[in-house]
Amino acid sequence: MATKLILLGAGKIGDAILNLLSHTGDYEITVADRDPERLKYVEQAGFPHTRVVHADLGDKAVVTELIRGHKVTLSACPYFLTPIIAGAAREANSHYFDLTEDVESTRVVKQLAEGADCAFVPQCGLAPGFISIVANDVAKKFETLRDVSMRVGALPTFPNNALKYNLTWSTDGLINEYCNPCEAIVDGQLRETAALEEIEHFSLDGIDYEAFNTSGGLGTLCESLEGKVQNLNYKTVRYPGHRDIVKMLIRDLELGKLERRPILKDVLETSIPMTKQDVVLVFVSVVGMRAGRLEQESYAKKIYAQNVNGQLLSAIQLTTASGICAMVDLVVTGKLPQHGLVRQEQTNLSDFLANRFGKYYAV
Repeated sequence: MATKLILLGAGKIGDAILNLLSHTGDYEITVADRDPERLKYVEQAGFPHTRVVHADLGDKAVVTELIRGHKVTLSACPYFLTPIIAGAAREANSHYFDLTEDVESTRVVKQLAEGADCAFVPQCGLAPGFISIVANDVAKKFETLRDVSMRVGALPTFPNNALKYNLTWSTDGLINEYCNPCEAIVDGQLRETAALEEIEHFSLDGIDYEAFNTSGGLGTLCESLEGKVQNLNYKTVRYPGHRDIVKMLIRDLELGKLERRPILKDVLETSIPMTKQDVVLVFVSVVGMRAGRLEQESYAKKIYAQNVNGQLLSAIQLTTASGICAMVDLVVTGKLPQHGLVRQEQTNLSDFLANRFGKYYAV
């Protein structure tokens, strides 16, 4: 019997989630959005086992009634709707999953998860999400930990503007990452660091990159590894020169101020085109003791855009959507806890990569 699932948000990532889930036949899907044009697209796309509902997703009472009767709730909405949707899922007793990188919204989800009869699985996707699963898997191979470094980038395959960047996902989420405080463990102490700082340069496969602090990518890993690691940090990867331009916009021109972020969003969306010709880079490095020696082990992977079920999905669409879909599968099949907060790092990497959605990371 198909599992009843509701997807809230039919944007770029919601579209990819539908592509993956609807073709399995294992999910009976309701898609809700406030944008009739997005819902019209979903209907015209002909996703099987899918129906659409036009609704105001900012109204908790409306969202609660929408969710009621669905075993699983997926939020592909902007971070500021997370508390409303997660609260509605709690009231409707529906397993909850989201993609948010926003730290404050996730704190609300954690509170809602306390004592819940359903599972709350925030921060699915790529980073936060898969990157924490990988980092924890590598870290478990060591007796004691010194350094855990996590690096992720969603980059255009053919950069040709000054930023060497194309928009590939939520602009609101991107701005959040560039502006909000970052979590890290430094010399054994949990602390906040500034976004866009601590820049470093490295090469992989003969290509030069830069990496710098951004917010949200660690998920709950700081809490999980606190007291067990000396240094833990997450940085976003870009092509060299990107950080300096972004820092000028956000700091020098003060477009990072909360009231001026809509201006920054308009500048980016007006000037920087989207692309589906992209590559996702995942890099994790762990240093620690095992068998009496200080050793390092790394994990590196590049994922490119692919055709899936006749639709071209960008690399960031595919990795984000397959991340949350794999977590849904793992909860529904009982391979993850069925109630309370479920952290990404509770997932075994082998289970994730063996999953029919997680396999896209293994290609």
